[in-house]
Amino acid sequence: MFRKVLIANRGEIALRVIRACRELEISTVAVFSEADRDSLHVRLADESVCIGPPPPAQSYNHIARLISAAEVTGADAIHPGYGFLSENAHFAEVCASCGFTFIGPDAQMIRTMGDKAEARRTMSAAGLPVVPGSDGVLPGVDEALALAKTIGYPVIIKAVAGGGGRGMRVAWDEKQLRAGLGIAKAEAGAAFGNDGVYLEKFISKPRHIEFQLFGDAHGNLIHLGERECSVQRNHQKLIEEAPSPFLSAEKRSSIGELAARAARSMGYRNAGTMEFLFDQDGSYYFMEMNTRIQVEHPVTEEVTGLDLVKEQIRVAAGEKLSRTQEEIEWRGHAIECRINAEDHEHNFRPSPGKVTYWYKPGGPGLRVDSHVYAGYTVPRFYDSMMGKLIAYGKDRPEALRRMEIALEEMIVEGVKTTIPFHLLAVRHPRFRQGDLDTGFVAALLAPEPAAAR
Repeated sequence: MFRKVLIANRGEIALRVIRACRELEISTVAVFSEADRDSLHVRLADESVCIGPPPPAQSYNHIARLISAAEVTGADAIHPGYGFLSENAHFAEVCASCGFTFIGPDAQMIRTMGDKAEARRTMSAAGLPVVPGSDGVLPGVDEALALAKTIGYPVIIKAVAGGGGRGMRVAWDEKQLRAGLGIAKAEAGAAFGNDGVYLEKFISKPRHIEFQLFGDAHGNLIHLGERECSVQRNHQKLIEEAPSPFLSAEKRSSIGELAARAARSMGYRNAGTMEFLFDQDGSYYFMEMNTRIQVEHPVTEEVTGLDLVKEQIRVAAGEKLSRTQEEIEWRGHAIECRINAEDHEHNFRPSPGKVTYWYKPGGPGLRVDSHVYAGYTVPRFYDSMMGKLIAYGKDRPEALRRMEIALEEMIVEGVKTTIPFHLLAVRHPRFRQGDLDTGFVAALLAPEPAAAR
């Protein structure tokens, strides 16, 4: 087991890793930018190192500074969390070359799955259904137009190195495809340093459901069930739950086993998530694989009783998975709401600033993962997430009612938050019925027709 872990991240995920390390009796090193000097992860780690000014390129994404911090503190492993460098193959390679264990899959696996077109080919060869589309990077507009004519409009252009909805455009006809291709390539080049894009058939109202996978260095790989992630805006998830109200136990088992078999065939290690699009008729398609811990991992922890971050650390240290597939049981239901410093009434405009009052709810089945406290300043330089509110119940109705009560009780002053949006969402009849798709948020917030008013 490791002696000391450096956490190459910030905010609530840094705190989450610190707590897991403390349970495993591992010392921790926090890194922080000048904007995060007063953050809780800095206070609670055993050691802390300032790695630069607020912009991520000069701090959390600066590989040399992170490696230097690990060297001067004597860390023997690095946990990347999510976001920042968590899916950067070069960072994983540098960690290994400098003698640090990267707590995640190896660089080659990150590189293969990080190239969305390559991931499609790999998963298709492993037996997973994929959305009809290009076999690889599109050479140019003529090839895109020919393919779109074959598979039919609408189509979606995606960055091969993409994520978070960047480098992505939907085209409903030839004119939009011509315009969208250039925009998507420009966005992808600016965001990821790679302007390669590929094309897929666009499924207009899909459900977004993902499966949590875990592999070790001893050839074991299991799935931990699915998470429903359809409530999202601009491809950014807002509410997640486990299990999905859409899947039967039989469907969960069959798709989970198929995903696990595909990942096992690649020799996948550590935490990974396969994301699928489900059509309303029940057909499904592999979309992408995230080679890291997910923001929404707590709902899986709640229904399986397995600590995913501790499992990450143990597997990275060479231990076997703590459970076999036969030992995984799913009990109850869990829902997670991402509490962001955003104003949903003004197009989810970011609301950085000082939190003057912070009250988090409690009670049976409630969990709050957050780095925020009264007096904390939400920086303008990073993602606006302030924390995650998780409700667990013996079934979906109980989890839903606990979530509603918790949202009513939670008080945040000084900045705008997404709490009012979440209350609007969880009270909606469609949400209560589990009738979800990726267009739910747009429909929820759409202006009422004049006749209805």
